[in-house]
Parts: sequence; C-alpha cells; structure tokens
Amino acid sequence: MIQLYWKQMVLATIQLMQYRVGFFFWVVGMAFEPVIYLVVWQAVARERGGEVAGYTVSAFAAYYITWTLVRQMNIGLTPWAFEGRILRGELSPQLLLPVHPFHLDLASFFGMKVVTTLVWFPVALLLYFVFRPEFNLEAWRVAAFLVCIVTGFVMRFILLWALGMITFWVQRVTAIFEVYFGLELVLSGRLVPLELLPGWAQRLADWLPYQWSFGFPIELLIGRLNQGQTVHGFIMQGVWAVVGLGVMLFLWRQGLKRYSAVGA
Repeated sequence: MIQLYWKQMVLATIQLMQYRVGFFFWVVGMAFEPVIYLVVWQAVARERGGEVAGYTVSAFAAYYITWTLVRQMNIGLTPWAFEGRILRGELSPQLLLPVHPFHLDLASFFGMKVVTTLVWFPVALLLYFVFRPEFNLEAWRVAAFLVCIVTGFVMRFILLWALGMITFWVQRVTAIFEVYFGLELVLSGRLVPLELLPGWAQRLADWLPYQWSFGFPIELLIGRLNQGQTVHGFIMQGVWAVVGLGVMLFLWRQGLKRYSAVGA
C-alpha cells in the first residue's frame, strides 16, 4: 500500500505539472474568494473601531490568508465525480483492480497537494505584504497546524466519498450535494469566522464535521485556540473520520449489489 500511494502520488504530480501555467492561474483564481471576504470584513472592522468579535483588521488578514492554504488542502473528489463514473460506466474498470478505488483517489489528491502548495507560496507571500496579517506562530501551534490540515483533509475526503455513494441509488443528486456544500460554506468558518455567527449556529457547528477541516486549523494557527481546544479538535476529526468510513464502507457494499454500468 505504501508503494501504491507513492506511485499514485508521483503520477498525479507529473500529470499536474504538464499544465503548469493553467494550474497556476487556477490556484490564483481560488485566492480571489478569500480576498473578497477579507476586504469586506476589514472594512467592517474599521467602521466599528478596528475590531469585530475579537478580530482586528490584521487578525482578519491572518485568518483569510491562512484560509487560502487550508482551502486548497481541503480540495477532494467531489460527489459529482461519482455521478459521472456511474453514468459513463467508468467505475467498472476500477472494480477489476486489486485495490479499493478509494485509495487510488486519496493518493492522487495527496500528490495534487504537493503542486498546489508550491504554487500557493508566492500567492500567500503577495497577500502577506499587501494586507500585513498578525500571526501567533508558537512552535507547537505550527506543528499542530501542519498535522491537522492533513488529518482534516483526510476526514473531509472520507465524508465526500461517503456522500458520493448516494449515486448508486439516485443518478441525479445535485440538489442533495448543494445542500451539503451550502451548510459547509456557512458552518465551517469558510465564509466567515464562526465567532461572527449567532450562538445557536456556533453550537450547531460544534457537532457537525465542517469546521474541523476549515475553521479549526485556521483558528489554531492564528492563535485563537489553546492546547485543550486543539486536542478536542483532533478528537472531533477522528470521530467524524471513523463515522464517515463506516458509512462509506456500508454504502459501498450495498451499492455494488445494485450497480450496473450505464456507459456513454
């Protein structure tokens, strides 16, 4: 399995490097979303005396610049990919391989992270000099952050794979997926820091998986979490990864019983 992951990562990296310019502009384009949020909330903070819910102008800059890294690290196989695989019969040859397709997908996206992270550095450096963020870069925070963005990605990847299993039963599931991603956008800390949400929304977010792959690593690096809260975040990532894995394997076994390739 180690050799499989390594070879698949290398293959994914080579494939992406063949389209370096296009891929660079894709990563740069992803940075526009947090920059818009950043500019808006910095303007709000200045209007309110320089702070909103404990976030200063420089703290907002740190939050959304970190967001750009966490966002690209969290990119995974969308459930729409499963819809296409079933509609076009692309799943059939994968079932003939002596390894679960999940491992091939996960390894490929790990390889993708190598390229996206290299491209992210110059973008982040530019944002740093433009917006002047304020970080709390204690050694333990940096180390925990580097771990939790990986574990958070794996957790989210498992959940997206489990969600994709719905396509075994329903071929057109866009509405279901949109609801899932709509909730994620609001309750993950991706749109706004969770402290800016109403109290009931924050409590709801604490029990859902979304923030443990987005808001948790961001708040950790910028210094808004203590060590106890950091441990709790890792525990929640583990809990949701186990839950997602159980659901995924169950739906996979049940779904294969009814799978038939449609083909194009």
